[in-house]
Amino acid sequence: MPDEGVTVPEVLKAPLVVEFPFTRSLGPVQSAFLTGLRERVVLGVRTSDGRTLVPPVEYDPVTAEEIRDLVEVAPTGTVTTWAWNHAPRRDQPLDTPFAWALVRLDGADTALLHALDAPGPDAVRSGMRVRVRWAEERTGAITDIACFEPYEGGPHDGDPAEPARQAAEFENPITGIVAPARLDYTYSPGRAQSAYINALADHRNVGERCPSCRKVYVPPRGACPTCGVATLEQVEVGPRGTVTTFCIVNLKAKNLDIEVPYVYAHIALDGADLALHGRIGGIPYDRVRMGLRVEPVWTEGARYPDHYRPTGEPDADYDTYRELL
Repeated sequence: MPDEGVTVPEVLKAPLVVEFPFTRSLGPVQSAFLTGLRERVVLGVRTSDGRTLVPPVEYDPVTAEEIRDLVEVAPTGTVTTWAWNHAPRRDQPLDTPFAWALVRLDGADTALLHALDAPGPDAVRSGMRVRVRWAEERTGAITDIACFEPYEGGPHDGDPAEPARQAAEFENPITGIVAPARLDYTYSPGRAQSAYINALADHRNVGERCPSCRKVYVPPRGACPTCGVATLEQVEVGPRGTVTTFCIVNLKAKNLDIEVPYVYAHIALDGADLALHGRIGGIPYDRVRMGLRVEPVWTEGARYPDHYRPTGEPDADYDTYRELL
């Protein structure tokens, strides 16, 4: 417990989300696999030594040999191992508790990871028989398999004993996918960065000085990464600074209302020994340069600068920021 009369600084905590749509094109193997799921067909690939891999891969993981021999396997299989998920998260296959299971489909030599719908962990075991439950609406994605469900049939009831070669190509094959990536987490910045964030609310930049090398770090890290000692002395820096290096962004980000191209830069605030990131505005993108002197532009209610704009001062001499590149 802290001593009476000692003020304990507020340490912030907030839920944060990092998400972006990952867009990728598909080669012939993954295209056939996802298109097959749309048509309620599970495909694998057969290696030169006769193994059948599901999900399929373009190259043999043992020999690195290219694989193009597509074969169909059964929609039934056996659980090889599993783990119970008692609290499903957002966008997981089921919104009720379920098992994550590795399922070796009949005719395959490898296992596929997916959700298994079961009433409880006591109803799941390694070696149990399961089958695919297809989604009602299928678009050519792994989610076309809604989940697996318990199945009482044997390994080859109504299905061929051996995987069958794919007879023909599918119409309207899937050639690309957009896979949303999302990470939900709670961030607690700690003492040093809590002070930094609180200062930003007052339109100030606060760093911390290393007692050994005397460098000022902004944002502060709570310790000097070079000397390995705690940094406790707060130092206000800026608000103006110098562009040390930059890049021109030509790809428009989803949900970001900024026209491309624009410039994102490393900016060394006056008095700081570490450059921070910031967007450069108020100047054509092709006129941004190393050494450009800039200042922050704040919007009402914001906790951080919207962007940095030129101050009109002469460019900084290279030797003043060469160590901050």
